Amino acid sequence: MRVFFTGGSGKAGKWAIQYLQAQGHHVVNVDRRPSGLDCPELLIDLCDAGQVIGAMSQFVEGAELDAGTGVPTYDAVVHFAAIPRVMIGTDGECFRQNTLTTYNVIEAAVKLGVHKVIFASSETTYAICFADGELKPDFVPVDESHPTVPHDSYAMSKVCNEVTARSFQARTGADIYGLRINNVIEPHEYAEMFPAFMENPALRRRNVFAYIDARDLGHMVDCCLKTDGMGYQVFNVSNDDMSVGITSDQVIEQFYHGVEVRCEMDENETFFSNKKAKRIVGFEPKHSWRDALN
Repeated sequence: MRVFFTGGSGKAGKWAIQYLQAQGHHVVNVDRRPSGLDCPELLIDLCDAGQVIGAMSQFVEGAELDAGTGVPTYDAVVHFAAIPRVMIGTDGECFRQNTLTTYNVIEAAVKLGVHKVIFASSETTYAICFADGELKPDFVPVDESHPTVPHDSYAMSKVCNEVTARSFQARTGADIYGLRINNVIEPHEYAEMFPAFMENPALRRRNVFAYIDARDLGHMVDCCLKTDGMGYQVFNVSNDDMSVGITSDQVIEQFYHGVEVRCEMDENETFFSNKKAKRIVGFEPKHSWRDALN
């Protein structure tokens, strides 16, 4: 597939693009800065609707000119570009850029006839990550039916983006899938970060004790590219196991006392349920910090 990928210069985007390329997809990175990857790139401002629709409807590299058949079209759009969290700039600017870029990208895609859009939503939509003080989930494991009433501008922008995507899907009939991505971990970060999580599991409370390996995130994007006809969907994206060394029963006892436990959980099972993604699009995460740290 020919894929218009926004935000490929970021942490998650770089890994996703490389995974998609390995599966045979032709990916064009669209960002404000170069990625350093071996792929064609367009450097634009996604907050400018004209630049977005222009980038999505123009030649990208010289080889495309040789066929003499006009500008090639895209089979899919993957939208990862965003201010990645609060407390980088102002709250208002985080909200403005994240909502405006998402609107511009999806609008351009559907107007140009691209019938598959995958966009990055977030674990933060469940409010826990950036809450002021401790906020416990309504129930565990947290699945896609959990309420999304966030307390911060980043999570607010992601909830707004989900509404925007659902509205475009209802109007056009395109397949538009949102990925509620948990904390993205690169392979080298296991040795750097996870020993501290083993010593103090409370460090993972705001991430619902979950994580997603950057390589498995790329796999999830590919699964969505290969699955058609679902209309609008949102999926939690996480690895199968928790990011702490204690058992699920111990997590419940120490951190989720009084919280409804909706199903029996395996000893190391993630509290950020990925069962929907596994059931519907065939997501099968392959990596674990347990393997990396023996």
